[in-house]
Amino acid sequence: MKTNIRVTTGAKKEMQGQNLTVWSFFFLEGFSRYPKLEIVLFAFSLVMYLITLLGNGTLILITALESRLQTPMYLFLGNLSFMDICYTSASIPTLLVNLLSSQKTIVFSGCAVQMYLSLAMGSTECVLLAVMAYDRYVAICNPLSYPVVMNRQVCVLMAAVSWVTGCLTALLETACALQIPLCGNLIDHFTCEILAVLKLACARSLLMDVIMLVVSVLLLPIPMLLICVSYVFILSAILRISSAEGRNKAFSTCGAHLTVVILYYGAALSMYLKPSSSSSQEVDKVISLLYGVLTPMLNPIIYSLRNREVKDAVKKIIVSNT
Repeated sequence: MKTNIRVTTGAKKEMQGQNLTVWSFFFLEGFSRYPKLEIVLFAFSLVMYLITLLGNGTLILITALESRLQTPMYLFLGNLSFMDICYTSASIPTLLVNLLSSQKTIVFSGCAVQMYLSLAMGSTECVLLAVMAYDRYVAICNPLSYPVVMNRQVCVLMAAVSWVTGCLTALLETACALQIPLCGNLIDHFTCEILAVLKLACARSLLMDVIMLVVSVLLLPIPMLLICVSYVFILSAILRISSAEGRNKAFSTCGAHLTVVILYYGAALSMYLKPSSSSSQEVDKVISLLYGVLTPMLNPIIYSLRNREVKDAVKKIIVSNT
């Protein structure tokens, strides 16, 4: 339901006397236009979510239990897995419930938490992927100085900076978005995605537009540029390796990270840096679903299949417990 409130005298002058609509809940349209597909989407999302929890949870567990994996790369990988679990858990359970429900609703506070967690985890991952690219750059281009440059204190600090940057920018975006008056409570999405919520705004907010633009530039093109520069130096160093075995090992250690980067940034750029008229909202929902479910599910699979150390650690743990 909705209630009308009058702005108090302490509010900004230009808003005095206006009636604002405060929504206690929102309707999530999701994929309700395609009711026959909802069961299929439910099964797909449930399987992908369970695999995400199992895969990322297993990766966190083996990196914590196996002493050989107590290295900077696996410290960052553990953080990445934890982010993927949090990111999917922020939206997929709500999606699963709404796919089977005729009343697809979410309360205001739940929508705010969902928006914040999705932004925080996504923003943190952008920064962390750039940090992981720098880690690979130091490991391959300056292997002798790697233990000094990437010592544990530095790695913990870099991971903490990623988290703080992502969480603070998400807090800023969410706080500003929640201050904008909305002229409806039907969100044309399956989650409280910030761009879908802002489409309900009664008027455009210049401040919100500037914040979204600045954050998008800081957390998408800039980290991606740093990743590209790192890999230019990495590829140059790999091509100078004389032995084929050495080149293959170097490519293997970087291939998993580069694959994850391409999947993650490909989906993110298509969502946040495209013109609003370039595709329909239905296409945006599909991209968001793949971005929110498929990519986190693939991350541990990519790292496990391409990394001999991870596979050996899994075998060791299985053997020791049988």
